[in-house]
Amino acid sequence: MYIRYFGFLLLIWFPGALDAQSATQSCSAPSLVGGFFVPKQVTYSNGTTLSYTCYDGRKPAMKGWWATTTCENGKWSHQPQCMDIKACFPPTIPNGKYTENSNGWYENRHMIRISCDRGFEHKDQVATARCINGEWSSLPVCQKSTTACTEPPKVPHAVIIHQAYQEVFAIDSEVVYECEDGYTIEGAHTNKSIFCIAGTWTEGPTCRPSATSGSNERENQTQTTSITNCGEHPTIVNGDVVEINDMFLRFSCNSFYRRVGPEKVKCYADRTWSEVPTCKDAYCSVDTNQYPELLPNGITFLKDGENVELICVKNSNLFSVVQCVNGRATLSKCCNKFRRILGLCKGSMTN
Repeated sequence: MYIRYFGFLLLIWFPGALDAQSATQSCSAPSLVGGFFVPKQVTYSNGTTLSYTCYDGRKPAMKGWWATTTCENGKWSHQPQCMDIKACFPPTIPNGKYTENSNGWYENRHMIRISCDRGFEHKDQVATARCINGEWSSLPVCQKSTTACTEPPKVPHAVIIHQAYQEVFAIDSEVVYECEDGYTIEGAHTNKSIFCIAGTWTEGPTCRPSATSGSNERENQTQTTSITNCGEHPTIVNGDVVEINDMFLRFSCNSFYRRVGPEKVKCYADRTWSEVPTCKDAYCSVDTNQYPELLPNGITFLKDGENVELICVKNSNLFSVVQCVNGRATLSKCCNKFRRILGLCKGSMTN
């Protein structure tokens, strides 16, 4: 009776002893069809690592010809499995997704269809891939859509709300700005939306100091005045002023360039200019002399998002379609217009 009572007191005084025992449970030997593991035991203590491999014609369902698994509190870090050597591992498709198999791999000849995330589209319209002898054929590429936008422009004294940061926004996306305390959106609103339209954001808001902010220095930094007070007009490379107003300058970029930053530049009360835009390359160039399949005709320039047809050497009725996307030109194989309309012109040309 005294021994039982003493044991009860130990449980009260040292409850952590039982928790420590229950937290390090052993593992039963895993089952492995088509392979073997070492060391081979009935049970394994917590922290034991097994190495396993597969017999001829099969491979572990992990990268490599052998793999390991570890006993972690009564469970294996992963269940050892052997799959057909001609099966494929799940592919990685940046900015795309597909239906995943429950067993973690795909049998030989299995085909998957990839759907691109919003703001992305299939390169060369390739949307499927097939597992052939352990390798994927023609994995689709999800590239930024020509109608999508990059990150929204930064507005001084404002932040975007209700939207996590991302680098690509699909067409018709909306983001909302809100000014910091002491500032208000120019106009009568406390926030303002901009939209992605055909690859370009609509004009963003301007945050001005509130009438009650009480900071003359802050007002001088953001309050605008006539542009004559700022002296010489700012200049930008590959762009120019297209409108001169009493209160702002409107900038535009030359052909084959796109504007990054505000369209209007204003003069602050402290006689400094507001943010000046820059002009970023928005074109591709194709040197036909570098492609034996094409009729030599010098260098062809394309605007971003533009398509042109280049004549092929073998037959003047055959054309390669060149597409310019984000400054990168892709050329289709030579094909006639009828086959292209039917969608039979697959593949791309390489120099």
